[in-house]
Amino acid sequence: MNDDTIRYLTRPDGERLAFRHTAGSGPTVVWIGGFRSDMEGTKALVLEAAARERGWGFVRYDHFAHGQSSGEWRQATIGRWREDAIALIDSLDGPVLPVGSSMGGWVALLLALARPERMAGLVLVNPAQDFTERLMWPGLADHERQAILRDGETVIVEEGLGAYVLTQAMFEEARTWLLLDTSITLAAPVHILQGRAAAVVPWRHALGGDHRLSGQADLARLVQAVDDMRTRGSAEPAG
Repeated sequence: MNDDTIRYLTRPDGERLAFRHTAGSGPTVVWIGGFRSDMEGTKALVLEAAARERGWGFVRYDHFAHGQSSGEWRQATIGRWREDAIALIDSLDGPVLPVGSSMGGWVALLLALARPERMAGLVLVNPAQDFTERLMWPGLADHERQAILRDGETVIVEEGLGAYVLTQAMFEEARTWLLLDTSITLAAPVHILQGRAAAVVPWRHALGGDHRLSGQADLARLVQAVDDMRTRGSAEPAG
């Protein structure tokens, strides 16, 4: 039976993660969305529809300070989003298959490193690991960077993302979780879907726009990649 009710996972500090769960068999597919994206996005809903049609277990959720989850945006960090992802899968039974999009790809990789024994596989959609250091900071205007260094924060206004604050604390904390300059070992197979234009699209669009692999053919490839990984993960559990 599928339950459309929004559920909440209460964290030790009282904040609540909003999520939806579709009951099914095999590894639970966990959708991990991008920066300032919520669980009502196109890819999340397409995967949920596939889960219901094909009998997958599926969870989609909102990050801390996103969507219907609670949290003060100024307190949001990569580490917080990582901790919440870990807590969410710790609340589930059996193996999981994270599907991370953009920033969610970074969170998914950190999750896989923290809970290798739970991973049936990973599917990453235009993953943006280290985006704070490699894409976001260099992409800011000089006056925006100066405001962050001087005042500890600045307000960004972006089409599709709205107005939001970028804090110095977020950039500094994110350096704890950088991956691109190190070698990492994953205990699960990985499938990466990368848009050809993603490497040259400015970070403001790459992290916020819905152009990233959201056409019908791309969505079909995403569903098939997840289905294939579920089959592989069921046959060859990580361990």
